[in-house]
Amino acid sequence: MKLIDSIIEFHSELQQIRRDIHAHPELCFEEKRTAEVVAQKLNEWGIPILRGMGVTGVVGIIKNGSSNRAIGLRADMDALPMQEFNTFPHTSANAGKMHACGHDGHMAMLLGAAHYLSRHRNFDGTVYLIFQPAEEGGGGARRMIEDGLFKLCPMQAVFGMHNWPGAAVGTFGVTAGPMMASSNEFEVIVKGKGAHAAQPHKGVDPIMAAIQIAQSWQTIITRNKNPIDTAALSITQIHAGSATNVIPDEAVVIGTVRTFNVDVLDLIEQRMRTIAEHTAVAFDAQVEFRFKRNYPPLINHAKETAFAIEVMQSIVGADQVDAQVEPTMGAEDFAFMLQHKPGCYVFIGNGDGEHRDMGHGLGPCNLHNPSYDFNDELLPIGASYWVRLTEAYLRKA
Repeated sequence: MKLIDSIIEFHSELQQIRRDIHAHPELCFEEKRTAEVVAQKLNEWGIPILRGMGVTGVVGIIKNGSSNRAIGLRADMDALPMQEFNTFPHTSANAGKMHACGHDGHMAMLLGAAHYLSRHRNFDGTVYLIFQPAEEGGGGARRMIEDGLFKLCPMQAVFGMHNWPGAAVGTFGVTAGPMMASSNEFEVIVKGKGAHAAQPHKGVDPIMAAIQIAQSWQTIITRNKNPIDTAALSITQIHAGSATNVIPDEAVVIGTVRTFNVDVLDLIEQRMRTIAEHTAVAFDAQVEFRFKRNYPPLINHAKETAFAIEVMQSIVGADQVDAQVEPTMGAEDFAFMLQHKPGCYVFIGNGDGEHRDMGHGLGPCNLHNPSYDFNDELLPIGASYWVRLTEAYLRKA
């Protein structure tokens, strides 16, 4: 690998920053301490900052030369509402909160790039270092955009990166076009008429109607959607009843829909509503159908993806870059940024979990797992990628 020597020498400080952030996780839009740590480091290195976009967002600004060209590099800041199982020294000090998705490492990698770029400035233009809150369901990217991110920080392209457990350290993965799915949730309340379970004919059973709705929805995936279009419709909760001898008044069905295509999503939402409403009528029940679109599909732009691939290959070698990585049905709110600006989102291999110190939890090192930990070996790799990406995009004439 062709990593930057001075970033390798800075590795121990980046690790210290990363582990400090890991030990003090904060949830979406609550990242006050985290934002302060980021801001203090940027100030320490002489980098001007903007604060308050997206409530707790921080943007560092490094200018050099006379070019009007600019690039945005984004890292997410928030943790997850879950209890950590690890027992190493930097385990979470905040009960019920954990950096189980590696956002601590994402920030540290971008800070590593910031430290280098502020000192060497081998580029002509402006780099915006975007530390974004509330990726985990809060839509922090959308909030930063609404607060004027791209107006106050005009850039031609924006790039993001996420660690990927299971992929070997020193590898990258990316694909042009859809790379991550849209995230959507639904809740259906079926209202019937309560009765004694021994006299079901005197009521309207919402449970049977809910069951029929749930089963019929699967025909949307198998019979309404084009088989070559990818989509997932998962019912994750069904709530009804409180006693064995009572038919309840209502039943609730909750779940998620994931697609790579908005047209497919439109079809699924419309068919779900129609099936729910008409099935309820057939059972002499009533229904409330709610469908919430959270994050759009993340779609990488072809030109910027090809550019990112060249940069990754220059660092780790062509055989270590999967340029047609399998898309995931997970979601990511960087998708909002890619709706406004050309750009590319990449995966960086986080290894198989063997990097964890003795005393880690018993579970696998997967994202959103209580035994997860970011692999500090990635810090100089990710930071070098950000630097080389910036230098290539804002190449001096």
